[in-house]
Amino acid sequence: MNTRVVFSLLIGFAVLTACGSPTTTPPTPTQALLVVPTFIGTDAFAPLTPPAGSTPLPGVTSAPQSTTTDICTDPQVTSLIDWLKTSMLTSDGVLLASLVSPTNGMDVRYFRNGKVVNYDQEHAKFVFETTFEVDWGSEPGSGLAKIGAFHDVIVPKMVESFNQTYTLHCNELKHGGATYDVMWPYEKGFYSVYFPGTQPNGNMDWHTWVVGIEYMNNKPYIYALTQFFWEP
Repeated sequence: MNTRVVFSLLIGFAVLTACGSPTTTPPTPTQALLVVPTFIGTDAFAPLTPPAGSTPLPGVTSAPQSTTTDICTDPQVTSLIDWLKTSMLTSDGVLLASLVSPTNGMDVRYFRNGKVVNYDQEHAKFVFETTFEVDWGSEPGSGLAKIGAFHDVIVPKMVESFNQTYTLHCNELKHGGATYDVMWPYEKGFYSVYFPGTQPNGNMDWHTWVVGIEYMNNKPYIYALTQFFWEP
């Protein structure tokens, strides 16, 4: 076979091969769907937003968790108690909720040995509105059951205390004369809001609200409220 014939055969084979090859360009791979998780809020332990027109809790800022914070020297704590006072005097449920421990809620006792009612942040928002009645325990002396909603039972007593001349005492359960052992049933820190009573009543009208304080992300929150007073 001469060179010209061989060359012609090679050209023909190349043409046939090209015609038989696929002409469709492979599709471009589809980009993988990127699923981005959605987070609600940036700080799981941040207080709820104060009501419109309110000033944020003074001194409370984001900071790394600290195990050395002393509630007796931390100005955030006295500010927290001031905001507790404001929430009671103005019946501001959203403000109160922002002060409640986000993990443990707030244990509330009307009597030192009465029923414990725990309010989480969500329920604390509505304590000034709800008419749900609680059996808080038996009155000392009479033994009568104390039944009523938070705003009818707890709030008037706290407003009365905050409207009097009181003193704050850190990690000291300050009290007047008592017929029982005055003890704090928790191991964590607290402040006493103490009214010493009046001389005309022999100071037997003393009154103490104890505010349990704990920290989350270096911010103070309220984990308990309990009152103490003279009992017959």
